[in-house]
Amino acid sequence: MTSDPAAPDRVVVLHGALAPNAAPDELDVMVEVEAVSQALAALGWQPETVPLSLDLDAARAALVELRPAFVFNLVETIGGRGRWAVLAPALLDDLSTPYTGAPFEAMFSSSGKLLAKRLLQSEGIACPPAWVPGAGRDLPRWSGRWIVKSCWEHASVGIDDASVVPAGRVAVEIARRAADGGLWFAEGYVEGREINVALVDGPDGVEVLPPAEIRFEEYPPGKPRIVNYAAKWDPQSFEYRHAHRHFDFATSDRPLLERVGELARRAWSVLGLAGYARVDLRVDAAGAAWVIDVNANPCLSPDSGFVATAEEAGLHYVGLIDRIVDSATGESRLGQASPSAAAGVRRKR
Repeated sequence: MTSDPAAPDRVVVLHGALAPNAAPDELDVMVEVEAVSQALAALGWQPETVPLSLDLDAARAALVELRPAFVFNLVETIGGRGRWAVLAPALLDDLSTPYTGAPFEAMFSSSGKLLAKRLLQSEGIACPPAWVPGAGRDLPRWSGRWIVKSCWEHASVGIDDASVVPAGRVAVEIARRAADGGLWFAEGYVEGREINVALVDGPDGVEVLPPAEIRFEEYPPGKPRIVNYAAKWDPQSFEYRHAHRHFDFATSDRPLLERVGELARRAWSVLGLAGYARVDLRVDAAGAAWVIDVNANPCLSPDSGFVATAEEAGLHYVGLIDRIVDSATGESRLGQASPSAAAGVRRKR
C-alpha cells in the first residue's frame, strides 16, 4: 500500500474479513468485491480492497495510509456476525471518510430487527407482531403461525422450514436455536405473497425500482412458502430451484404495487436510509401488506435480486454503482466511462 496523497481517484472497497470456514452467505461478499471493483475501475476510479475484522486499529491504519477519496462499504458481517457490521460506518465516521450506503444510525436501526419494527410501527407502518422470551409479556394475539428469526442476522441465516411453527411451539423453537448461540425472536407469519421493493438514491431523491415477487412454484401442500437459507445459498436444494423472482404482475395488482412502493419509501425515510436499500413485504389473503424486513446496503453481487431489479428498471451495473457513489460523494462519472463499460457487469443467472 502507498500513502501517496496525490491520487484523488483512489477508493477503498471495504469488506468483512473472512474466516477459513466462512459460510456461503459470507463468501459471496468476495463476488461483490470483484464486481464493484470492476465497475469502479470502468468509471475511472482506482479501487483497492481492505478487509475489516474486529481488529479495528488495523483497518484504521490501512485507511489512514491509503487516504481514499471515499470508501465503498460492502461490510455485511464482521467476525461472522451481522450485528457487528455497524462498526464499519462507525469507524468511517470517526475518520471523517465519505462512504457509500446507509449511515451508522440507519445501519444500526435496520440491522436490529426488533428496533426497526418499533420504529416503523411508531410511524403507522404495518409489521407483524414480534415476541421475545423473557420480555415480561405473553405471546401477542395472532391469527396464524409464527416464524422464528435471528434478531440481527440477515441473508436468511438460520431460516428453514422448521422456523415456521404454531403458537404452542414458539418458545421451544426459540430455545432450541438459542442453544446454538445468537439472539432469536418470533414474528407473526404472514401467509401469502412475498414482494421485494428495491430503492436507490437519485438526482431527485429516492427512486422506487420495479417491485419483484418471489413465487414459490410447485411447493407441496404444508411446505412453508418462505425465502429460507437454502433458497438463497444452496443451488442443489428444492427451494433454490423453485423459488423464483418475477416482475410480471396482473393489471389488477397495480394498486397493490403502488401501496408497497409507498410503504418502502416511508420505511426508507423513517429509518434514515441512504444510497440503496431493499424492503421485503408479505401480502395476506385480504390484500394487506406487511413489512417483514428492511435491508440497508443489500447484496450487490451480479446475480443478486437487487441488481436484477435495477436491470429491470434499465439501470445497468456500472450505472448502478455510479448512482450509489454519486449519492455518497456528489460525483457521477458515468459520462466519462468507456462505451464498453456501459454494458456493465452482467448477472450470472
